Amino acid sequence: MHAAASDGRAVLAMNTLLIVDQQAVPGPYLDRATGIRLAFNGEIYNYRQQARAWGIVLAPRETDAHLVLRAWARLGPSCLDGLDGMFALAVYDPRAGKLFLARDRLGEKPLYWRLDGGRLAFASEVTTLIGYGPAPLVLRPEVPAIETPTGVDTPFQGIQLLAPATLLSFDVATGSLDQRTYWVLSDRQAFTGTYGEALAKFSVVLAEQVPLRAPACDFALLLSGGLDSAVLAYLLRPPICVTVRYPGQARLDESKSAARVAADIGAELVVVEPDPADFTTALPHMMSALDYPMGNASSFSEYMAYRKIAGLGLKVAVGGLGPDEFLMGYVRHSLALFGPDAVLAAGMDAYRPLAAKLLHPAGEDLDPAEAVTRLVLRGPDPERRIHDLIAAAMRSAGSDLARGLTLADLATAWRPLVMTSNKLASAHALERRSPFLARELVELSYRLPAEYKIEHPAEGKRILRDAAKALGLPREVWGSRDKLGFASPVPAWLNGPLAGWANARINAALAEAPSAMRPLLEGGLEPGERFDRTRMQALMTAVWFGDQTVRTAA
Repeated sequence: MHAAASDGRAVLAMNTLLIVDQQAVPGPYLDRATGIRLAFNGEIYNYRQQARAWGIVLAPRETDAHLVLRAWARLGPSCLDGLDGMFALAVYDPRAGKLFLARDRLGEKPLYWRLDGGRLAFASEVTTLIGYGPAPLVLRPEVPAIETPTGVDTPFQGIQLLAPATLLSFDVATGSLDQRTYWVLSDRQAFTGTYGEALAKFSVVLAEQVPLRAPACDFALLLSGGLDSAVLAYLLRPPICVTVRYPGQARLDESKSAARVAADIGAELVVVEPDPADFTTALPHMMSALDYPMGNASSFSEYMAYRKIAGLGLKVAVGGLGPDEFLMGYVRHSLALFGPDAVLAAGMDAYRPLAAKLLHPAGEDLDPAEAVTRLVLRGPDPERRIHDLIAAAMRSAGSDLARGLTLADLATAWRPLVMTSNKLASAHALERRSPFLARELVELSYRLPAEYKIEHPAEGKRILRDAAKALGLPREVWGSRDKLGFASPVPAWLNGPLAGWANARINAALAEAPSAMRPLLEGGLEPGERFDRTRMQALMTAVWFGDQTVRTAA
């Protein structure tokens, strides 16, 4: 639906999924007293508490969007500080003659915009904005390096992604534009209590905040068999859990742990078993949903899980994003904090190829930013853009290396991770919720000393593991050292049964690709190693580029 502002200077449009209340009035929303219009995508989980705190009365059929509308009319943009949730919103205020765009703190909901002359257009999908004027393809130099654009860039010239925790204001009369950040994680002061005090505080916040993100309707939990999703299972008690496994791939199979957790909480476990044919069918749909190449082979598992959930007639999928980034859950964190020798000595020999990236002359200390850059790079970084981005992020954390690693993750790997989850779920008309991203939980996790997050090179997320013990999770979950998540055998397929299909798609794109894109595609024609994602990235780019060519021709 769409609606014009009272002064005719703005038009807002939105689709409403109706998760909170099936009978709620759909948007865009209007505050009749002020003429303010609101288009809103997402969920505000604390909206009832904030309505009471602000003295705002909500009628029975009114939802979080009405709270935002009334709060904006009364408080203006300052109301953003009180909102805890995932959202992308647009507010037109005829009193000021300004359009405001805002995005949630961690970028769970996407919001793209472009400015052409005196007109500003915005949307949740890049493809919507392509029709508003020329948007030539641009291969950003960081894409070969880490497989994704960074900051606010997109592969379309003139179209930007609004940064997380950012408010954009646009004066419709003068065409002037301003942006400001309304939340800065690195400003949070370090936690100074004992580990016992931290664990008690963390456990309380976990038990209070996670259930706030449980939908009122039936929903499904993405249950990988790992720690994060298992904690959500015990706190949320979902009626249905969905896991993904691949027959004949015992190394990637965590379904036994998932079955144990599902049985413990009395949930139905639905097992999805994709095969290579599913991948060839799914990839074009995945790339169309993602707008441009992002993610990795695990995205296929996630896509297939969402497809199953939608087929069950559900509207909400819950997953465990967050603890790895904020509580040192990745092997690269251990390598940066403890060094490669300690990690390998701790029994993590499978990660020797990653550890080898930190080899340097004996007696010389490797600069932390350089070490982290080596660990995240997937390709060349000749202009040192990624190094400088990581160095700046780590400087803002001061002397705490663990906090610096979190900020480096948020500046590089986080964007495709969180956006893939949202967009692949949305492609199946699902809302994706990530309870660990509650503001209070994120801020507390960031503030904790490094040793509260990781004490042993092979066991990150220490405080979450201890909280899981108290919740009664089985030892096989909280004691597991190896992180798999929804890993998939797609890289092996691309060098095996799907090799000919992959080569044909890449070669077809090479025939028409611009010169800047050719090295990335050509790299995908070489067989990859276990830890090499070049072939998958080239294939995604080829399928995406082919779709863009069709769109342009049409």
